[in-house]
Amino acid sequence: MNAVKRVLEKQGGALRAWVGLLILFAMALPATAKVEFDFDPNLDFSTFKTYAYLGGVENLVMMQLNPELITDRVHRAVQREMAKKGLRELQPNQEPDLVVRYWANSNTQLSSAALGSWGPFGPFLGNYWGYMYDLMSIQSTRQGMLVLDLIDAKNKDLAWRLYVAEKIINVDKDWKRADEDFTKGFQSYPPSAKQIEDKKKERANEKPKPEQMQ
Repeated sequence: MNAVKRVLEKQGGALRAWVGLLILFAMALPATAKVEFDFDPNLDFSTFKTYAYLGGVENLVMMQLNPELITDRVHRAVQREMAKKGLRELQPNQEPDLVVRYWANSNTQLSSAALGSWGPFGPFLGNYWGYMYDLMSIQSTRQGMLVLDLIDAKNKDLAWRLYVAEKIINVDKDWKRADEDFTKGFQSYPPSAKQIEDKKKERANEKPKPEQMQ
């Protein structure tokens, strides 16, 4: 009986050691970029013909990034992807249909995103937008998160949002991967009829969340 017990203890110890090695291996793997999008399913996206780029939200530029470098690269990515969709860029004072801004958080800022200087547009972290934001915040604690907002300029409401969970330390070195994520995300702009239908069903099962304080 004691011999059997010793064998079982030995096997159990080996199993625990193996599980421990698997956990260490998983932790050593690089975090995979996560790309998600959210949108207002009640909008007719075909009415948006023009846009203006506003740049980044003050005080919410990822600590890992050089703000001047990243805003130029986000702008070029927006220009490229919006041109593919047939939208024309205007200046902010030329009454565009959409205004485009980006904001970014480091992993230490994710819980304080509503503290930025949002200007004439709110953070859109409550209502139905809050569900995807909370989900991405949890998944992005190791990488940080870059968010691109397409805002209905006339109604000052968020129309479409892109999330890119990507750790960017060296803009020159790491931007290529993030830029590819932008292209991947914009494949879902404008949303398809099926995506709109699915989003309406999703929101029908959710209750609007309170807006976070600015």
